[in-house]
Amino acid sequence: MKLLKLVPDNTNIHFLKWRIPFYVVSVLLMAASIALVATRGLNLGVDFVGGQMIRVTFERSAEAPVGALRDEVAKLGYGEPIIQRYGKPNEISIRMKLPEGSEHDPAQSDKMARTITADIKANHADARIDGIDSVSGKVSKELGWDAFKALGLAALAVAAYIWLRFEWQFGVGALFSLVHDVTITMGMFALTQMEFDLNIVAALLTLIGYSLNDTIVVYDRIRENLKKYRKMPLPELLDLSVNETLARTIVTSLSMLITLFALLAFGPEVIFGFTAAITLGIFIGTYSSIYMAAPILIWLKVNPKSFVPTESALEKQERLAREGA
Repeated sequence: MKLLKLVPDNTNIHFLKWRIPFYVVSVLLMAASIALVATRGLNLGVDFVGGQMIRVTFERSAEAPVGALRDEVAKLGYGEPIIQRYGKPNEISIRMKLPEGSEHDPAQSDKMARTITADIKANHADARIDGIDSVSGKVSKELGWDAFKALGLAALAVAAYIWLRFEWQFGVGALFSLVHDVTITMGMFALTQMEFDLNIVAALLTLIGYSLNDTIVVYDRIRENLKKYRKMPLPELLDLSVNETLARTIVTSLSMLITLFALLAFGPEVIFGFTAAITLGIFIGTYSSIYMAAPILIWLKVNPKSFVPTESALEKQERLAREGA
């Protein structure tokens, strides 16, 4: 039986031919993502902004009565609620600021939660309380700082590792590729206003790991080919390297995407944002390993001599003496 090959052995796609247009598009997408995060902001979850979030499902209603709920909860005297739909139209989250003094007296936040949930059940017989999360303002600031510090340190550690394993140009290329992937993914969250919580930070760290894995495979093949084909023009050598690793890249990405699409379609709503972030990240990470990490090596002046050990003056004299003999 003949094995199915998603990528034929003689595949020779000229990826680097379109490197400049793709770089322009990527830089524009990164700029747009940064602008969206700066203007619209991220829909930060309770993990980062503090407060209390109550998740409610209206089992016998096609849509949640958001307007009525907002008025009902506001009348309780705990301030204006932030009510958003998530998942299905009949599923909502209610976010409230914690009452003053609740950091010293946790019973106040518990009382607020009981009052709000009791009021919702009294006014809506089909309301089901799915969960209540509460985080203090101090803890949320610490969580936010630790989360973004983890992202930054992970990216720098990746660049340092690739720098030591290959050359400094490869470390710069990998770092730019990771910044590209994370920036566009965060832009998606700013655009869609899906909740951005610690689960999404975990997804971004997973994305960094996946993108690094794919980039190292491509870089390793580039390094081998630089030693093997010393006279080949660099764009052609990069195309050759990407094509030689293309089958592995496609099979790995498709295997993950099949699982992720199943989770998006049938998985629980609580991990929908996490799954969406990784799904988008797989597409972006695969794209960046081909069109970001590889072409930048041309502009960073990588050449076959990058992996030839520098010859000292003594070694040069010894070599000339051997050649003269």
